[in-house]
Amino acid sequence: MKDAIKRSPAHGPLSVTVGRGLVLKNPVMTASGTFGYGEEYAPFLDLNRLGAVVVKGLSLEPRDGNPPPRIYETPAGMLNAVGLQNVGAQAFIAQKLPFLRGYDTRVIANIFGESVEDYCRVAELLSKAPGIHGIELNISCPNVKKGGIAFGALPEAAAEITEKVRAATDLPLIVKLTPNVTDITAIAKAVAAAGADALSLINTLTGMAVDIDHRRPRLANITGGLSGPAIRPIALRMVWQTIQAVDIPVIGIGGIVSTSDALEFLICGARAVQVGTANFTHPPAAGEIIDGIEAYLKQHCLERLEPLIGSLDTTSAQREGDGCSC
Repeated sequence: MKDAIKRSPAHGPLSVTVGRGLVLKNPVMTASGTFGYGEEYAPFLDLNRLGAVVVKGLSLEPRDGNPPPRIYETPAGMLNAVGLQNVGAQAFIAQKLPFLRGYDTRVIANIFGESVEDYCRVAELLSKAPGIHGIELNISCPNVKKGGIAFGALPEAAAEITEKVRAATDLPLIVKLTPNVTDITAIAKAVAAAGADALSLINTLTGMAVDIDHRRPRLANITGGLSGPAIRPIALRMVWQTIQAVDIPVIGIGGIVSTSDALEFLICGARAVQVGTANFTHPPAAGEIIDGIEAYLKQHCLERLEPLIGSLDTTSAQREGDGCSC
């Protein structure tokens, strides 16, 4: 961290607005739970370059998480059942946030709880802390016994908690959606109507793995959340469907490990992307993706990112499909 940092222009060629008043210098964010509290990754890339750091999920009180083993590598992905281990909101403000304040990047606090009241108290606490630029409301984690996915699986419950947290904070509010539902657009419409400024999706898909030699689950929690490149086509489809259904910004998440992966989400209409599992396998990934987006714009003679967002041409795909002889 440098003592004096030159602040970047708010509206550079890669800048995007994600929700009410939340301007990012570029569309590349880190996904909660994959980037610690930011400081852990400072040796691997310049945090000043990031559009935003989304910190590890924060609860009202410290949380130990699930017992090990809680991570298992799968083909083209990873299962995790960490259980939202974190230092708690107050310790984050006192011990972790001062480090992030020294960088020219937006800081988004991901929050969760076991009750609506828990969520609201965490939101109120973090909203008073200088240096936090937005709240990401996690109603979608499949690895906790209470809260999490229970709030995100039904439109009515998702809308209720969104409305309550919206009233508890003046910060831009991003709601993170679960893919483990029949119709993600129904959830998206409900939380948009309840006051969400933006949506982020998808969180992990529930999965499991078995140790056949010992005939037991690979994870102590039995099931966990599947992330990584294996889920990207599903995530891209859900992001595209959600963009058609709501009028608020959407942030794409799911298996983004390269520039081309990020560009797929942006072309489909996502206003930003979050890099997650790639942070484990290749810590500089987010910075390299930013470099790649800049190179893509130059290659295609685009002065700004904005015209690229939502530029997907579905009519040409339909025309090509008309000639299929299958």
